[in-house]
Amino acid sequence: MTQRRRRRRARRGRFGRRAFLAGAGCAALAGAAVLLGRGQTASASSVPTTDEAEPNAALPSGEWRAVWVSYLEWAGMDFSSEEAFRAGAAELMDNCLSIGLNTVIAQVRPFGDALYRSTLFPWSHLCTGEQGQDPGFDPLDVLITEAHSRGLSLEAWVNPYRLRSSAKMPPALAENNLANVHPEWVCAVGEGLYLNPAIPEAADYVVQGVAELVQNYAVDGIHFDDYFYPTTDAALDAAQFAASGAGDLAAWRRQNVTALVKAAHDAVKAADATLRFGVSPQGNPDNDLGQQYSDVKAWLAAEGENAVVDYLCPQIYWGCGYTLQSGSTRFAFENIVPEWLAMPRAASTALYFGLGAYRIGEGDGGANEDSQSQWCTGSALARQVESLHSLGAGGWALYRYDSLFRSAQPELADAERAALAALTTA
Repeated sequence: MTQRRRRRRARRGRFGRRAFLAGAGCAALAGAAVLLGRGQTASASSVPTTDEAEPNAALPSGEWRAVWVSYLEWAGMDFSSEEAFRAGAAELMDNCLSIGLNTVIAQVRPFGDALYRSTLFPWSHLCTGEQGQDPGFDPLDVLITEAHSRGLSLEAWVNPYRLRSSAKMPPALAENNLANVHPEWVCAVGEGLYLNPAIPEAADYVVQGVAELVQNYAVDGIHFDDYFYPTTDAALDAAQFAASGAGDLAAWRRQNVTALVKAAHDAVKAADATLRFGVSPQGNPDNDLGQQYSDVKAWLAAEGENAVVDYLCPQIYWGCGYTLQSGSTRFAFENIVPEWLAMPRAASTALYFGLGAYRIGEGDGGANEDSQSQWCTGSALARQVESLHSLGAGGWALYRYDSLFRSAQPELADAERAALAALTTA
């Protein structure tokens, strides 16, 4: 479907963009908080189960086969002109098609900035070397056009809270970066700067950014990564926690995160019910719950007006037999995937799995003897995909593009691509 056709269909029944940014974002966030207060998304047990349900129109009818294209990939792209960038984007999309993928997850807001025209966020430094400088063309528009002309879906990947990951990334922040415009919303963790998840105004701004994207661009969905609370340190949001009157810090933080995710989901659906909204949490459910404060089990189980996501794609970046130093094999691929699949899940919510293409040739760091060698076979990813097929999983995503197409070990990457293509293009 071309970009123009996609946009024409999507406009029907949308909020006006200005109306949403003027207040509907706040309403969505407030609505999510109300549902949380009622306990409607607090636990899987509160969600009724149904034997039959209408298919979720946002989800693909077949297997979801995706790749993450991150800011690290953009650093290797030529942004000197629209023509140069389009040539690189066309090559990227053709490469994705060559191994049978149908979805590109493009990181378009990595550091409180944008690889698209935005009234809310400055231009990304990845476009010109300087955050806030207009590259003279719209990279996201190019990506959408090149993807859709090939029948590929494109989901816009947003990091909701991160403004800076280190003192050098980004090298300098624009005057209109939120760290400068609203320093009261920002918390520092090490050298990083993040929006404080406990501040409703900051969360609402993230939701407004989601609304702006789906209103202005013919993306096929919005994708959040796993960066939610940047630390477990109680000092981060001590003032807000004290003012809230809540008694359980961890539960309160999970409510903050769920309110944001729910509001972002609702902003996407207000624009077009056929657009996807998904999150890629860590593969360790304990870390999601206790360190990132992401209530992934509740998100999977919520449905109807309480739905929080269309899909989750946990990052299962471990190989078969993966063993911790303690001797635990809980996170071995053959164990952790069934653990996720066993979680109660609404009929309208899909569960996909992120696979660690970056492990190729490097290994996964496990204590098992083959923690590296199994990633040097040229077929590690294909074997994992075959396992997912046997378990009935709905799809998978590869992290990340460069690991397969710009690898430091090209022969091994070539073999992995060929093995994947044999499964997906037969």
